[in-house]
Amino acid sequence: MAFLKSARSVETVTEIGYHRCDRGLYLQVARSGTKSWLFRYKSPVTAKQREMGLGSLNLVSLAAARDIAVECRRQVLSGLDPLEERARNKRARHLEQARSITFQQAAELCIASKKPEWKNAKHAQQWSNTLNAYAYPVFGDLSISDLDTDLVLKAIEPIWISKAETASRVRQRIETVWDWARARKYVEGENPARLRGHLDKILAKTAKVKRVKHHAAVPYKEIAAFITKLRGRKGSSALAMEFMILTAGRTGEVRGARWQEIDLTTKVWTIPADRMKAGKEHRVPLCDRAMQILNSMTSNRNPDEFVFPGWKTGTGLSDGAMLTLLRKMDVGPYTPHGFRSTFRDWAAEKAHQFSNETVELALAHTIRNKAEAAYRRGDQLERRRELMKAWNDYTDQHSQSKEEEYER
Repeated sequence: MAFLKSARSVETVTEIGYHRCDRGLYLQVARSGTKSWLFRYKSPVTAKQREMGLGSLNLVSLAAARDIAVECRRQVLSGLDPLEERARNKRARHLEQARSITFQQAAELCIASKKPEWKNAKHAQQWSNTLNAYAYPVFGDLSISDLDTDLVLKAIEPIWISKAETASRVRQRIETVWDWARARKYVEGENPARLRGHLDKILAKTAKVKRVKHHAAVPYKEIAAFITKLRGRKGSSALAMEFMILTAGRTGEVRGARWQEIDLTTKVWTIPADRMKAGKEHRVPLCDRAMQILNSMTSNRNPDEFVFPGWKTGTGLSDGAMLTLLRKMDVGPYTPHGFRSTFRDWAAEKAHQFSNETVELALAHTIRNKAEAAYRRGDQLERRRELMKAWNDYTDQHSQSKEEEYER
């Protein structure tokens, strides 16, 4: 084993094996002729002999390798293992990088990595839709390393009982994204979305939630059967309720609708700002069935007249008209406003071709994120027309095939 002192000797040596260049510093010449640096030392932690690669001669000069070896010897004298220190520093760099990776970015990478293992191509879109609807609005733009139990609860607790199945999927998907991030060294510690031994100490047990019979919203899988039953009822209340379902509108918006707001030619219902919760004019594209309902209304179509008149001349439906109808139908203690949730759940699980932004526009939701609001210019009327047609088609089906199992 030769002792190499100069850069020239390092460049010209060809003998296969280890060549000492300094205390603990060796140049290794492989059978292929490649040359690389090694630092050999006795670990002060395990008392075992170890070797640490310092890089190729093509990348690290003799002078640079000596400087690295000096630092390694200092670590050994300080009771530190250079290999362990390197690993620790690498983990620290990963964690630092994680601070610039948001939960949404991590989720998108996680979904992309899992997509090949899913048999059904729709699973990726289902994941994106549910996270878009419930997780991203709460912590999508926060660092994955900042995700904690409180944030997870903020996303799922409001729907844990009213939408138990959806909430369970959202929690599982958040948990999976976190586990993926931990495996990639972006985060450390316990998973804040873990159910067993963690969230199950805070949230109601799933089994008990599933036994709750009273939900505010009709499950989207049952909406077609509900519509069929609703069409068996007569009167303005039944027509108004179906119209409300098909437009994803609020009860007050539908009850207060006047003919001057309806354009039967362009098939658009324009709700003035003073009647909107957000205080902003809202255009609603009308699907074929919604147009049929309007055309079936034989009452006075003067501009100031209500589209869905009440019992008294010149009045619209009362506040409780649709709620009373629901009770008479005896389909469960649902609420008229709950149909917006039905639409939202359907969009998240089944309307894969439409973005979360399009769905939010259809619901006329206010954008809380100022940056997102600044980028949103148009109201995507024609895109929403396609969305509402898809919703109309779904609600109008009289038989439904068995839903495919979701891949968790």
